[in-house]
Amino acid sequence: MQVEAKNVSDYGVLADPSAATQVKLMLRQHMRDLGKTQSFERKAAYKRKALPLYETWITETLKGNSGVQDDVLMYLMLWSFDAGLYAQGLDIAEYALKHKLAMPSGQSRTTGCAIAEEMGDRAKEAYTAKNPIPLDILQRTMALIEHEDMPDKVRAELHKWLGYSLRDNDFPQPALCELMRALELNERSGVKQDIKNIEKFLSAKNRADE
Repeated sequence: MQVEAKNVSDYGVLADPSAATQVKLMLRQHMRDLGKTQSFERKAAYKRKALPLYETWITETLKGNSGVQDDVLMYLMLWSFDAGLYAQGLDIAEYALKHKLAMPSGQSRTTGCAIAEEMGDRAKEAYTAKNPIPLDILQRTMALIEHEDMPDKVRAELHKWLGYSLRDNDFPQPALCELMRALELNERSGVKQDIKNIEKFLSAKNRADE
């Protein structure tokens, strides 16, 4: 699937020339296109190609700082995560949490939960594909959702992948803390052996330093 449109007008003559209406109509068309595809990989590629068309809308909305509910912006946040544009997604997430924006109708998750869950899922996929999300992105995500309410299992996943990232970036002690927190929140988070391995490593390191 390819994104053919280079700008909003490629979708035809619009009755209402306002930017908001144009963006909503464009999003609606893109969502129709996405509905025809089952592959998550293809959907992510489509979103990567489509998102530049919304760049001005995103930039101006964040700069305007009005804080009004904006379902288009919230969809674009999720699309940014799916497309691997994590910094852009987190910029929107920060704005959304600051102004207490809700997820679009039909989404049962709170905004904080959606951010944590989506980034946890993307972190898992990226790690499995041996192309992990950068540590600073995961740290920023954790900082954003720290005080947000969500199921413990969702928060545990984020602690888990942050822990793995810290471990792989040679920060074993902070990694241990994150993985232990993941285990506290979810006994079935799958980190018990990783915790043992890090504890063994740190114990050996301490003996060597004595």
